[in-house]
Amino acid sequence: MPSLLLVEDDAAIRTALQLALTRQGHQVAVAASGEEALATYKSVRPDLIVLDVMLPGVDGFEVCRQIRRTEQLPIILLTARSDDIDVVVGLESGADDYVVKPVQPRVLDARIRAVLRRGERETSDIAVYGDLTVDRSAMTVSKRGVAIPLTPTELKLVMELSRHAGQALSRQQLLRLVWEHDYLGDSRLVDACVQRLRAKVEDVPAEPTLIKTVRGVGYRLDPPR
Repeated sequence: MPSLLLVEDDAAIRTALQLALTRQGHQVAVAASGEEALATYKSVRPDLIVLDVMLPGVDGFEVCRQIRRTEQLPIILLTARSDDIDVVVGLESGADDYVVKPVQPRVLDARIRAVLRRGERETSDIAVYGDLTVDRSAMTVSKRGVAIPLTPTELKLVMELSRHAGQALSRQQLLRLVWEHDYLGDSRLVDACVQRLRAKVEDVPAEPTLIKTVRGVGYRLDPPR
C-alpha cells in the first residue's frame, strides 16, 4: 500500500482528498502547514508527497526545496492556476508533476500511480555515454563511478532518453513516456526536468554535451564523440 503525505491547509479539501485517496488504496498521512509537513515527512517517511503550493508560513515551494536538499522522493504539487509562475517555480524547486485545483481525486490518483511506476525496475542492459553509466536493470545512473541521486521522474527521463539514444524525442513523446499524459500545455514539465537532469549529469549544464536540445522538436541523448 503506497504511503502518502498530503499537505493541504484547507480542512475540507484535506479531508475529502484523504478519504478519496484512502478508498483508492493509499495510506494517507496529512499536514496542514509547511512546518508540519517538514516535521511529518521525517517521521512518516512517505513514498510520495502531495503538496499544496499556497500554505501558511512556509509555502509549498520552500517545503519542496528543503526536502530536495536530502531526499529524492516524488512530489506532486497542487496549484490553483495552471498558466502562471507558480507552476514554473514549483517545477524548478524540484516537483515531479502538478495537478490544478479543483482537484479530481481520480486524476490525482492516476498521477500518483504514474509517478510511483517511474521507479520500477526494467529488464534491460547497461549503457555507457562517456563518463555517464545508465544501468536500466538496477535503475541507477552514475558518473565516473559515483552514483547520481535522481528523483523518480529524472530517473525515468534519463532511462527513456537512453533507450532512444541518438533519436530526437519531442516533448509530447516524452510526456507520454515519462508522465503518461500528453497534453502539450504541460511541456514545461519536460523542460524543467531536463534542466534539473542536466545540472546533475553534465559537466557544464549551460553547455550540454549529453542531453542536446533539438530546436523545434525536443531533446536527444547523444554519447560524446
